[in-house]
Amino acid sequence: MIIHLNFWPTLAFVMTMLSWFAFVITFLVHKKPPSPPDKKRDPSSIIGIVLQGVGYGIVWTIRRVWFTPMFGSNKYLEIALAIVTMLLAIGSVWFCSTAIRTLGEQWSLAARVVEGHKLVTEGPYNIVRNPIYTGMFGMLLATGLAVSHWIGLAIAVVVFAIGTFIRVRSEEKLLREMFGQEFDEYAHDVPAVIPYLI
Repeated sequence: MIIHLNFWPTLAFVMTMLSWFAFVITFLVHKKPPSPPDKKRDPSSIIGIVLQGVGYGIVWTIRRVWFTPMFGSNKYLEIALAIVTMLLAIGSVWFCSTAIRTLGEQWSLAARVVEGHKLVTEGPYNIVRNPIYTGMFGMLLATGLAVSHWIGLAIAVVVFAIGTFIRVRSEEKLLREMFGQEFDEYAHDVPAVIPYLI
């Protein structure tokens, strides 16, 4: 089997893979200080985590031929998609990394609030309420644009969005119980996941 390398799709693929490396390192290397005891957890967020993982699995498995453009041979569209892919991947890593640093010891995988929990509204949390999910969604899109068949990307976006919706509801239920009107005002002013939209 001979693999033909097209420059722009190959460059987008390489940059996305490097971004994945940085993305994983962001979560693994993050030196999390000893966390205060949980005040409350919501286990339903685990379902959302699983669905988000399934979304990632779909973009990797329903894919097109390696290093080929997603939509035919339109050179300008190919260049534009490659640039969007690279910007999404790099921006997503930066957004997640900044959000995790801003959260500090309050960051965790599953939905929870801890003793002394503070409502974080600065940094990327001033742009969206869930910037880590924004970054994760950006990585899903970048990966899909770099390797997926468009049908695989469309299915992955739907599955990932459902998982994200479950996680957002789970986490925001805990925050609403803890912070009441303060959280409601924040939620009214700042979108959940996608800047300026939702």
